[in-house]
Amino acid sequence: MKELFKKLKECIKNAQEDEKKGVKHKGLIIQVPNKEKSKEYIAKAKKELELCDFYKEKGFDYKIPEEWFYTLYYCALAILSKFGIESRSQRYTALFLKYAKEKNLIEYDEEFIQRITVYSKKGEESEVDKREEARYSSSIKIEAVKERYNEITLFCKKAIFQAEEIVFSAKELIIPKELYD
Repeated sequence: MKELFKKLKECIKNAQEDEKKGVKHKGLIIQVPNKEKSKEYIAKAKKELELCDFYKEKGFDYKIPEEWFYTLYYCALAILSKFGIESRSQRYTALFLKYAKEKNLIEYDEEFIQRITVYSKKGEESEVDKREEARYSSSIKIEAVKERYNEITLFCKKAIFQAEEIVFSAKELIIPKELYD
C-alpha cells in the first residue's frame, strides 16, 4: 500500500506541475467531481459492449477484446470522474482504483481492476495484453475470443452494474488529502 500511495502522489504532483507549465499531463489531475461525466462514461461503456455483438455478428473477432477492455476502462473513468479525477493514463487509472478499494472508499471487484491493469513483467497478463494481441496480430477470426465471448461479456455487464452502483449512489467520493497535500 505504501508503494502504491507513493506512485499515486507522485503522479498527481507531476500532473499538476505539467498543467501549470501549459503541458498536457500524462497522469491524474484533480478536478471538481462531475457526476454527469460519470454517467456519460457509463453510457459509453454500455455502447462499447453493444459493439461486441455487432463485431461478433460481422465476423470481426479481433475487434472484440478491444471493446471488452474499453467497456471496463470507461467504468473505471466513470468512478474517477465521480471522485473528481481526470485520467490520461491507463496505468494510473487502475492504480487509483486499487488505492480507493484498499482504503475502503469504493466497493468494486478486484478482478475488474486487475483486468485493466497494465503489467510490465512477462507472464502477467490482463485485458490490455489480450486487446493488443488481437488488435496487432494478423488474425481476423480468433478462436479464443469465441470461446471467451459469453464469459467476458457477462463479466463486463457485472462491471457496468457495480460502476453504476458507485456512480448513482448518493455517497460522495472524496480523494484523501494525503494524495495531493
